[in-house]
Amino acid sequence: MYTETTPVLIVGGGLVGLSTSLFLAQHGISSLLVERHASTAIHPRARGINFRTMELFSKLGLEEQLRAAGSELINNRGMLIVDTLAGTEFKRIAMVEPASAPLAEISPTNWCMCAQDQSEPVLLAAARQRGGDLRFNTELVSFEQDDAGVTAIVADRADGTQRTIRANYLVAADGAASPIRNTLGITRSGRGTLGHSISIYFSADLSDLVRGREFVLCQVENPEVQGMFVAVNNTNLWLFSVTYAPERGESPADFPPERCIDLIRKAIGLPQIAIEIKSILAWEAAVRVADSFQQERVFLAGDAAHQMPPTGAFGANTGIQDAHNLAWKLAAVLKGQAAPALLTTYDGERRPVARFTTEQAGLRTAVTAFEGGASKEIKLADNLVIITGYQYSSQSIISEGEAPLPLDHLELDGHPGRRAPHLWLEQQGRRISTLDLFGSRFVLLAGEDGMGWPDAAQAIAVRGGIDLDAYCVGSTGDLIDLDGHWCRAYGATSRGAVLVRPDGFVGWRTDGSEESQERTLERVLDRLLCRVPHHVI
Repeated sequence: MYTETTPVLIVGGGLVGLSTSLFLAQHGISSLLVERHASTAIHPRARGINFRTMELFSKLGLEEQLRAAGSELINNRGMLIVDTLAGTEFKRIAMVEPASAPLAEISPTNWCMCAQDQSEPVLLAAARQRGGDLRFNTELVSFEQDDAGVTAIVADRADGTQRTIRANYLVAADGAASPIRNTLGITRSGRGTLGHSISIYFSADLSDLVRGREFVLCQVENPEVQGMFVAVNNTNLWLFSVTYAPERGESPADFPPERCIDLIRKAIGLPQIAIEIKSILAWEAAVRVADSFQQERVFLAGDAAHQMPPTGAFGANTGIQDAHNLAWKLAAVLKGQAAPALLTTYDGERRPVARFTTEQAGLRTAVTAFEGGASKEIKLADNLVIITGYQYSSQSIISEGEAPLPLDHLELDGHPGRRAPHLWLEQQGRRISTLDLFGSRFVLLAGEDGMGWPDAAQAIAVRGGIDLDAYCVGSTGDLIDLDGHWCRAYGATSRGAVLVRPDGFVGWRTDGSEESQERTLERVLDRLLCRVPHHVI
């Protein structure tokens, strides 16, 4: 007998689990989230929210809240190399890589610095406000799946009370150690362990030492200690990380608070400064990717699916984008709009991205030994390419026959499988980005001479119950092309059309030569929603 039922059970209440809840709510799907810890993150781990993730949070109406939560980090710039924080500054490195294109040409938004202990409460409050059922201090005890769903037993860690949850699907956002992944027997591949570190979260008034030279990272190198400072609020909250070597018999137990205080004082260069240890966290820098992101009705997301070092700030962002890709597909299947086969495209689309991203994060860890510059043997893709340059290839994309671009190329040109290009338009007197149109529905964009496409889309949406919006883009009408660049940016003709999936990726493009627009569009949606075999158009 089931105690409760839910369409989707999410295990893990970190950034990825909370984002999964929010993205499902965006599509009108309720979920239940359980998190074994009693609260959101205490330790300020992930800090950099990249522009692609901010595009997604902007559609949730959370961009301003996240920027406000991270406002104390707004002035942080570059990396310092010092003997002690109070002593000699050896070098200052501007942590800006050459970009393949100016960010303003690619996105209407920008990066946000917001530490995880500040961003998670924003996401949690929003998820609860939107009807999410989120239960902290609640642990997954066991789960089983069958052809119709997943049965899970969860326990309240305060009183031991157990409940049986029946869900259509389960999303494992339960971290790099992922008990769910291990229970399923899903193996991982990759370069493996790169190193082990102790991250010490502490309070000390260092404002006078950093004022005017705020940093993202500060590498300390002296005979007594080598480690890395990370700013949390630029005044009294900081992280300090040091490495340890299990192969030499070292372990986290070798770092009690007293030793941590001593190490921090030696790194600061002020032996009498008052320090309060807030938390100590051991972590492993590693490159590992699960060999499958799905087993029947269970899906891996975030660190459960891919583990990477923090260099480049790719980890949490990649996980949040996993959740975004998965959420619209779960919603489409749960609403009866798509065939269950659509869910298999989650692994096919996201796992290649995870492999490339984790390897690039690992390479960035390697180049720290070169003081911010890459060795000739290491090929780094620029950040814009890694964040948004990848191309999906799956049954939910109708390709145009060419082989997909390598993942280290950036071409946002309206090609199926790539993220839809950002372009400024005018809608009802407001200046908007094309990306503002995407988020919870399919969107058909037609040229100004393709006026029949919106009518065809409306007929199909009504008849088939599909979440589908449609617009003409031109010098007048629904969407005004302010600079006359839409056709070129999207690789479309004035009679043609582009169909963008709810995740903002182009699913199909046409030059408008079809005789029956309605019949063509119906067949295309059948393909993208995996309701027909992939060879049928």
